[in-house]
Amino acid sequence: MAQTTDNDTLLYAGRYLTLVDRRGWELVSRKHRVAVLVAWTPADELLLVEQYRVPLERPTIELPAGLVGDTAGLEDEAILEAAARELEEETGWRAGRVAEIMPCPTSAGMTDEMAVFVRATELERVSDGGGDASEEIRVHAVGRERVDAWLADRHHEGLAIDPKIYTALYWSRKV
Repeated sequence: MAQTTDNDTLLYAGRYLTLVDRRGWELVSRKHRVAVLVAWTPADELLLVEQYRVPLERPTIELPAGLVGDTAGLEDEAILEAAARELEEETGWRAGRVAEIMPCPTSAGMTDEMAVFVRATELERVSDGGGDASEEIRVHAVGRERVDAWLADRHHEGLAIDPKIYTALYWSRKV
C-alpha cells in the first residue's frame, strides 16, 4: 500500500501506481498491498502460474499472487482473505489454512511495494483456475524433485522466471 509522506512530490497518479519524488529520489508507489502465495499440493507440487506480462512483453512463470483491496466492495479485504481468494481464482485450489510468512520489498531502489508472502496449506482442488475475466493464466503444478529443472527449462524456452519463486523454494526446504 502506498507509503506517501510529507516529503513526496506527486509526479503522476494512475489507477494502481503513483510516481513520486521523495527527497530527490524518484520511486513508484503502489496503491494496494500484494499477496504472494507459497502453495504445495497434497502431491508435493508447487503451484505456479504462467501469464503474459505486458511490461516484459513475454510470458512469465510466477507464484500465484494478487492485489489486495483493488476490487469494488473489497477495499478493506484482509491480506489473508485476499490471498486465499487469489489462490483459488488463479489456480483452482482452495486453501484450508493460510498464514503470513513475511512482507518483503520487491525492488527497494524503485518502489515502496512490499509483497506479503503467504503460506497456503490443506489444499483442495475445486476448479481449473485461470484467473478472472481480465487474465489468461495457465496453471502449473510442479513436483518438488523436478522444480529446479522445470524452471531451468522454462528459462531456456524464453519465459521470464520471477525470482520470488526461489524465495518460496528456500522457505519450503525440508530440513
